[in-house]
Amino acid sequence: MTYEHIRSLAERIRTNVNQVIIGKEEIIDLLFIALITSGHVLLEDVPGTGKTMLAKAMARSLDCSFKRVQFTPDLLPSDLSGIHYYDQKSSEFVFRAGPLFTNILLADEINRATPRTQSSLLECMEERQVSIDGETHRLARPFLVIATQNPIESQGTFPLPEAQLDRFLFKVRMGYPTQEEGLAILRRFKESNPLEELQPVANAEQIIEAQETYAKVSVHDDVLRYLLTIVERTRSHDDVMIGVSPRGSQALLRASQVHAILRGRDYVTPDDIKAMAKPVLAHRLVLRSALRYEGQDSGGRLIDAILQETTVPSEEHLLKDSQG
Repeated sequence: MTYEHIRSLAERIRTNVNQVIIGKEEIIDLLFIALITSGHVLLEDVPGTGKTMLAKAMARSLDCSFKRVQFTPDLLPSDLSGIHYYDQKSSEFVFRAGPLFTNILLADEINRATPRTQSSLLECMEERQVSIDGETHRLARPFLVIATQNPIESQGTFPLPEAQLDRFLFKVRMGYPTQEEGLAILRRFKESNPLEELQPVANAEQIIEAQETYAKVSVHDDVLRYLLTIVERTRSHDDVMIGVSPRGSQALLRASQVHAILRGRDYVTPDDIKAMAKPVLAHRLVLRSALRYEGQDSGGRLIDAILQETTVPSEEHLLKDSQG
């Protein structure tokens, strides 16, 4: 698969999802980037902003298996992974697969499940496999978890620890629509639900091919140093207790490579790093208490400040090296 094919694939998915979701093209692209880089996405915002609708529209745009799990305090790890049960007809134990065995899993309100159940899901996200009664089962490819959570409710919730937040490639907030977007939403859903009519525009084989292609996008050493300078600055910043991990720097590199493809290039520029830095890095920061209570996006504002004060390498020789 060529880079042009990946870009065309992204355009088809974006156009298809836009039949349901209005004004969220950048977030749709982030979901696509997560899918191609084998990452996962945490959608966080107040109720009714379209988190679940976006996840369903993305799933319906792909000819892949899809499962939705409503997370609750009584949800057990076995409810996700599956169980062995005794089949009287065959007189043997048979494995009944749980919803983890799918291509796209919507984990609705993940912060309402207990830490034990959260950990079992997040382990599968990282390892791409699950062990049940001593037997290891590989998960499907592609495998994308889209988790949602409501940040304004604390009663009956179990916030994800920082180490588990690090497993998500992106943490994204939907945001309220503008007045024009709100008007378009009312018109579109006035007589019918466009989600019910949505048809697939891509399949699993195409996604797997793209996953095996994007890593070939070239990255100049100066761009790698620029990326690492940003990451290292999060570790030494006075307002940060714990900075971005090596997993986070690798995630930023992978996301920037796919972003470069979507922008029509076969090489990564500092602009790609800047575009991906906030959604990839902000949720991985553990901030000091003085800053933590300044608002939900305090981590994002800190990343913006670091980007402003970090010297950007010249793109002239990057372009020459990529062409040479």
